[in-house]
This record gives sequence, structure tokens and C-alpha cells, in this order.
Amino acid sequence: SSFCRNGVKGAHKGVDVECSDGSVVNAPFDGEIIKRVVPFNKNSSINNGILVEGEGFCVKIFPIKPDRTNGTFKKGQRLGYMLPMQSIFPGIVSHVHIQMCNKSNPIK
Repeated sequence: SSFCRNGVKGAHKGVDVECSDGSVVNAPFDGEIIKRVVPFNKNSSINNGILVEGEGFCVKIFPIKPDRTNGTFKKGQRLGYMLPMQSIFPGIVSHVHIQMCNKSNPIK
């Protein structure tokens, strides 16, 4: 499945939300941080994120440096900050990737 990834080849199982490197990332809904995730196969400065559950959703949010890796949060509460995507992918539009835990299309 490919969606929300114009001009890039390969499967893309999530939604990208434009976000400048270093920007605060806020919670999209009320929920709980379940654990830290390591989304990429290779070690890099953007290989960090969190898995969160709430309001019937389970999503991975990356690449962010989370303020914490457990506990509850409210919609709009700071979860962490955007990692330096430009240092790994120069020229790409920096973005937070939001991916359903079951890899389904989150915009359906």
C-alpha cells in the first residue's frame, strides 16, 4: 500500500505530517505511551520514536526524541521533539511519520 508519499518509490505505510527539525511534537489524541520504538534497520540520528495507544488507535510516531517512554498524555500535550531529518535526508521535507500499529491505512 502506498499513500501520502508523492514521488517516492516503495511501500509507505503511514501519514507524514510536515514538521521542522527540532520542533515540538504534540499528542494527536488522549492516550498512553506504550514503549519506545526503533523504526529503522540502521543506526542513525533519527532512529527513535514511540508507540502510543488511545481513543481506539495504536500508532507509532517517529522520528522524534520522546520526553518519556511511558505514561499517559492528553491531546495537545508535548510528546517530544522532531529529530534532525535533514542530517540524514538533505532536501526532503522534514516530517513526523504516523503509522498504524497494524500497518493499515490511517486515513480510511
